[in-house]
Amino acid sequence: MRASTIVGIVLIAVGGFLFFQGGSFTTRRDVLKVGDLKVTANESHPIAPWVAGAAILGGVVLVVAGVRRKA
Repeated sequence: MRASTIVGIVLIAVGGFLFFQGGSFTTRRDVLKVGDLKVTANESHPIAPWVAGAAILGGVVLVVAGVRRKA
């Protein structure tokens, strides 16, 4: 198997997981800073469904390209 085919399969799997299960990432933001005192907040941001769709589409393109090169 070519590397592009393997990467494509991984992208399809990750995109499918994100599409059906959803996902989020957390960022840390400074809320207040006074002298040595620093207050931070963790913010959770959901991953948009179009990102999962783009990952699936990119994975399909890579798999098709890998199969066509092989033939």
